[in-house]
Amino acid sequence: MGRRRLLLLLKPLDVYSLHQSTGVPRRNTNPKVLQFIDSRCRVHKAAIEFCQDILRRKSIEWDAVFRSHLSQPIHNVDLVVTIGGDGTLLRASHFLNDSIPLLGLNSDPTQPQEVEELGDEFDATRSTGFLCAATIKNFEQMLNNILENGMTPTELSRMAIKVNSELLPLYALNDFLISDPNPAAVSRFSFRIIKQESSQPLVNCRSSGLRVSTAAGSTAAMLSAGGYLMPVSSKDLQYMVREPILVTQEHLRLMHGLVKPKESMDIDWQTNEGLIYIDGAHIVHNVQHGDSIQISSCAPSLKIFLPHHLLGTSKM
Repeated sequence: MGRRRLLLLLKPLDVYSLHQSTGVPRRNTNPKVLQFIDSRCRVHKAAIEFCQDILRRKSIEWDAVFRSHLSQPIHNVDLVVTIGGDGTLLRASHFLNDSIPLLGLNSDPTQPQEVEELGDEFDATRSTGFLCAATIKNFEQMLNNILENGMTPTELSRMAIKVNSELLPLYALNDFLISDPNPAAVSRFSFRIIKQESSQPLVNCRSSGLRVSTAAGSTAAMLSAGGYLMPVSSKDLQYMVREPILVTQEHLRLMHGLVKPKESMDIDWQTNEGLIYIDGAHIVHNVQHGDSIQISSCAPSLKIFLPHHLLGTSKM
């Protein structure tokens, strides 16, 4: 067997110290806040250096790239390791097919004692790494288990999105959100669930938008909005109309449900403008009145090494 090849995808350092690269001074002059931000940058940088030192000692070919520099699909590597949090992991997922596995390393985990000491002054939580199986504490062992001991990744379902029958060039790992560009405006749209041999009645909506999540995404904004956790192995999609306006109790039950693996959701957009957000705020697609959107789980899965607390949900 030839030498294994690995790609490190890195969260940029300047997300912690934007003022240094732009010359814009920090508005917050609380010394504890400034120390906290500088600490986060140092911890993240140290995690990158720590992982690179481990790779230098091993018989592995590897390269490192900041996530903002990634623009083409990832090929010709045996493993992708993201160093950052869930945002960096999501970024990597958009450039991966179903053949290359992914390992997320949370470079800057929240420290409970720090939150307890500083929580009354500001938000002292650090990087969210819900999907990240590694930290610097177990990175080398995880790497050995994957590359030498044949550790098997989990396959997560993703979401395919079509606009006017054209497939968007990436698959959502977490969720899809469509709404008016103005968060205070009413979004008008209709949807129906298309089954193999039939379809459900058309549901007409006036609301603040529509969110659809995968099983992985059910742990994020969907859960915060009142949705429920799904087994991580599920291929169902969960949808929820956000803040529906003037609906009857009977109509209300249609605002939240599931799209099964062999089904799709067809959406007719009836607002002048609209924005589709994929896996957060950074990937945005414009739509306009009369556009049709189709959502389904007919997408390549993502191979990923998950933390133990999520592996337990796969058997629910």
